[in-house]
Amino acid sequence: MSAQLSHTIELPVLEQPLPLQKPFPLAGLEPQGDFLCIRGVRLPLAELVNPAFLEAERRADLRRQLEAAKPFEHLVVDGLFHPSLLELVAEEFDMQTETSWADVTSRYERLRRSAFNVRLGPATQLYFDLVNSGWFGEWLSSVSGAQYLLPDPRLFGGGLHESRTGATFAVHRDFNRHPHLGLKNEMVFITYLNKGWDPEWGSALELWDKKRCVSTVQPEFGRTILMPHGPNSFHGHTKPLQAADGRPRRSVAAYFYSSEPAGRQHGVEAGSVFMQKHHADRVKAVARMLTPPLVWGLARRMIRR
Repeated sequence: MSAQLSHTIELPVLEQPLPLQKPFPLAGLEPQGDFLCIRGVRLPLAELVNPAFLEAERRADLRRQLEAAKPFEHLVVDGLFHPSLLELVAEEFDMQTETSWADVTSRYERLRRSAFNVRLGPATQLYFDLVNSGWFGEWLSSVSGAQYLLPDPRLFGGGLHESRTGATFAVHRDFNRHPHLGLKNEMVFITYLNKGWDPEWGSALELWDKKRCVSTVQPEFGRTILMPHGPNSFHGHTKPLQAADGRPRRSVAAYFYSSEPAGRQHGVEAGSVFMQKHHADRVKAVARMLTPPLVWGLARRMIRR
């Protein structure tokens, strides 16, 4: 016995084909018109980082500037990030609860920084998501020459930094290794958030050689400094902050690291381990065990040709 439908089912027909999924705008192919909104402010995703800085010629120029800088390699740029994003980040300093801060007071420094693993405001989190992304790390590598840079999403030593009236930071060199991960400190990346800054207020970042201050960087809004870590990278701000209206000096900072084995192939440790290997792979594994490493390496190079 068979049955027939009493009426025909008509499937809907799309007048236009579904659009292809667009690549995320910060990957290098930026479609127009994509925005993210924070507290009513529309942020153009393709312009959160100034695209001009990502061009190959600009990267090469920045690399030359960094290598020529005195008293040690560093780079200072203005306008790397969209000003509306940084304005929102600056607002969020005042939105953090008191428990979000760690006050640092010693004979060498007086400042406050965001607590370890603190929950950040949305704009601040967006800033660090950008800075800690793989594509931005590749840009940092191309500018600094340091390969295989690793971010620290927990922001040890970084995050939000704030100095208040009278604050100083003695000339120092940053830590060599991350205390929890053991990774080598490669650089610090700082963006300043202070509009209408007056150099007479003191608290400029000082870059020192072994005897004296050679260069100063005013912590003006939208200014970013990249400082590779090294044996001579001494810096600080020794002149106490004395803003006429009592305003604080604010910045956001992130550290980047490297691992000694990075970039080197680690044989079987670098690949997946399959439960059942193909016969040819088993033969190859035995041959490798019986062949001196030098001979094996030469044979692989000959095969690649």
